[in-house]
Amino acid sequence: MSRILVVADNPPLTEMIEKTLGGDGHSVVQAPDAQRGVAVLAEQPVDLVIGDLALQENAVAFLERLRRDHENAKCIMMSGDETSDTVIGALRGHVCALLTKPFTAAELRASVNVSLARCPAAGIEVVSARTDWVELLIPCDLADVPPLEQLLGRLDADLPEDMREAIAYAFREMLSNAIEHGCNLDPAKRVQVSYVRFRRAIICSIKDPGEGFDPARLEHAAVSNPGDDPVHHLMVREEKGLRPGGFGILMTNQMVDELVYNERHNELMFIKYLP
Repeated sequence: MSRILVVADNPPLTEMIEKTLGGDGHSVVQAPDAQRGVAVLAEQPVDLVIGDLALQENAVAFLERLRRDHENAKCIMMSGDETSDTVIGALRGHVCALLTKPFTAAELRASVNVSLARCPAAGIEVVSARTDWVELLIPCDLADVPPLEQLLGRLDADLPEDMREAIAYAFREMLSNAIEHGCNLDPAKRVQVSYVRFRRAIICSIKDPGEGFDPARLEHAAVSNPGDDPVHHLMVREEKGLRPGGFGILMTNQMVDELVYNERHNELMFIKYLP
């Protein structure tokens, strides 16, 4: 199994982590602070690092040192809050997952298993990481969408739940469309995402490297269904071998306040006005 380093000064927490992961067959090494965590990494290879953002400024220094000396190291960070600064720190540190304390053993296992198997954040290029302006270059892989949606969703933790869900849906569907149709699922290509928060609105821009599409020839999408056949696109998708769905543009139009495409239809912006 895997060798996992836990960097945290919280005996009950580290005991729970060691008991859970050790019981799954992993080898768990502990370090009470960032300095000793760095020392462990210099002495022995590990497959995953689990750090605690409660280390405050030391946690930031630890992430920076981790990326400098171990560029490809996989890392999960634990946090007792969901502030924007926490999310930005996780993005900058290319963290595989962000665990909000308290978390269950099942949540810990899920994050560890996903991070060990694949860490989508490792391939994301951070162009801008501010609480009011996040700009990323994302590999064209659908596996990157859920963890990124989770991280960016925490930037909106202060909004009503229904509004958060609407923004999350629009982001997930439009990014998935860009990856699937604009990139043809080629992970060597990138989608450019900007997520900007104003006092009265959130604006999200998604641009893929594809040629775009002709709205008049979008038979695989529900938005183009004839008035007398509301599920026509499902048959088209089945014939083309596309994943189930096709409701993205139609539903996104209902979830957000404005949705506009550029002339080529390889870039879009959606706006959600805030209370």
